[in-house]
Amino acid sequence: MEVVLLIFSLVIILICAELFTNGVEVFGERLSLSQAVVGSILAAVGTALPETIIPLVAIFLYKGESGAHIGIGAILGAPFMLTTVGLFLVGLGVFTSYFFKKRKKLEVYLEPHTFIRDFSFFLLSYSLAIFFPLIFPNTRLLHYFIALFLLFNYIFYLFLTFRAESLRIESSKDLYLARLLRLNINFERKILYVFLSFFQIILALLFMIKGAHIFVENLEILAKNWGIDPLLFSLLLAPIATELPEKSNSLLWTLRKKDILALGNMTGAMVFQSTFPVSIGLLFTSWEIKGLALASALIALSLGIFYLLFLKLFKKLPPYIFILSGCAYLVYVYLVIKSVYS
Repeated sequence: MEVVLLIFSLVIILICAELFTNGVEVFGERLSLSQAVVGSILAAVGTALPETIIPLVAIFLYKGESGAHIGIGAILGAPFMLTTVGLFLVGLGVFTSYFFKKRKKLEVYLEPHTFIRDFSFFLLSYSLAIFFPLIFPNTRLLHYFIALFLLFNYIFYLFLTFRAESLRIESSKDLYLARLLRLNINFERKILYVFLSFFQIILALLFMIKGAHIFVENLEILAKNWGIDPLLFSLLLAPIATELPEKSNSLLWTLRKKDILALGNMTGAMVFQSTFPVSIGLLFTSWEIKGLALASALIALSLGIFYLLFLKLFKKLPPYIFILSGCAYLVYVYLVIKSVYS
């Protein structure tokens, strides 16, 4: 039964990902928004909300030391999963679409300045949050200053992203919801179309979150039945499940040669996850980063530095380079297994 529910939840997530990407594209097109804004802000923040809720619930509802540890782990897990599995899937999507002759060249279509900005903001915010508390431990005042800086940094990032030059959203398909309701809406009736696309985005996001929860619940049951250590589940399997919305959306976009949206969904979420949730952790927990949590943060930062330098030097990211992200995740899997069974 659990296997059936697992497959069912995956189908829900994929269908909702299709509805979400369609809604976001139509929404961005009708409001004449750029691909950078749609990918790095609208799609990134929308799909980042499910895993953002987890640390907030752990910190504010469970409280205590255990709640803080769960919250910190979830906060640090999001940037790690985005820079490893998330970016690896973007590369995989490019290879897959090329293999099925959906694109003529095996390359990632991107705007270098957009992703240089995203990686720069991510590295600045995340490195401050990780290294300063390590260098100056038990300094609560420093935590507050860093938290405030991260929040202002994200607001500044939003300002720059909205002002930056970027390609407009390409003409997309009709809105699925309008087609389902058999509504013949003229393009000029923009307000109604914007409302319907926004409604489709919210609806898809809610069902996607529910599908992810069903996936996690049944994955946990199967893990117990198969004798998988609970720690392995919490560190390796659960984070993949909670990041499924972002990964599904980005994979769909790369299959359609919309790499700017796909990468923006990843890098924009990296900026968001390294600012708002991290500031909550700094303000309301002891923010002690060590062991596997520190290892995941260092891996995420190392990958971010590598991609930023590569972009600055060559102004492109070849799809095979994202294999590095997949290898980094395998290294972490090895560290986790070694830690659990040592």
